[in-house]
Amino acid sequence: MTIALRPTPLLAQAADAWFDGIADPVEQALAVLTWAGDTFGDEFAITSSMADGLLAHLASRAIPGVHVVFLDTGYHFAETIGTREWISSVLPITLVNVQPEQTVAQQDLEFGAALHDRDPDLCCSLRKVQPLARTLSGYVAWGSGVRRDESPTRAGTKIVDWDAKREMVKINPIAAWTQEDVDRYIAEHAIPVNPLFEIGYGSIGCAPCTRPVAQGEDPRAGRWAGSTKTECGLHT
Repeated sequence: MTIALRPTPLLAQAADAWFDGIADPVEQALAVLTWAGDTFGDEFAITSSMADGLLAHLASRAIPGVHVVFLDTGYHFAETIGTREWISSVLPITLVNVQPEQTVAQQDLEFGAALHDRDPDLCCSLRKVQPLARTLSGYVAWGSGVRRDESPTRAGTKIVDWDAKREMVKINPIAAWTQEDVDRYIAEHAIPVNPLFEIGYGSIGCAPCTRPVAQGEDPRAGRWAGSTKTECGLHT
């Protein structure tokens, strides 16, 4: 199909200024997602870690059948895979399940077992960053569920940004949401949520690199705990 506008940094800047001025969080998210669908059509996709179905629910309201990219790393908790199946079965989305070029066993043969413990940046690159790059090459804009209140490294997240690394427009529909906004929307719409949150996880990634968080800790403190690593590389 022919899209209405080509993705450019100026387009992202203008859109961000417009949508950042909408005060109501749900109205803001639905407005920017509707704009993305109208502007980029089927060349727009969102990503989901399957921590919950909130972003997929919002996107499917604005863009029925929206492509939802899930990075199937081979290291996910069983609860995460179950949440993926739940969300894809109850919401009007098109699941795009993306796997790395190597299975975990093949990666172990080449790099040695437990690469995530010895070189987590390389492991994330092989199992997340590179597969996402290959997948997003088929789109011109993408969306994520990154929020400003999740960690200091995400405090400056824009509603609409320019992803210079991939030369795409990046949309963060819930960037301005608080945890209270998230909880309210999930309760109101009976959104599927990963059951690991019920036992103390604050942010859910691959099983070997994720632990529950203590009361008062940053929600992402359980990701790569004990190391200086704070991001997998998808959003940086």
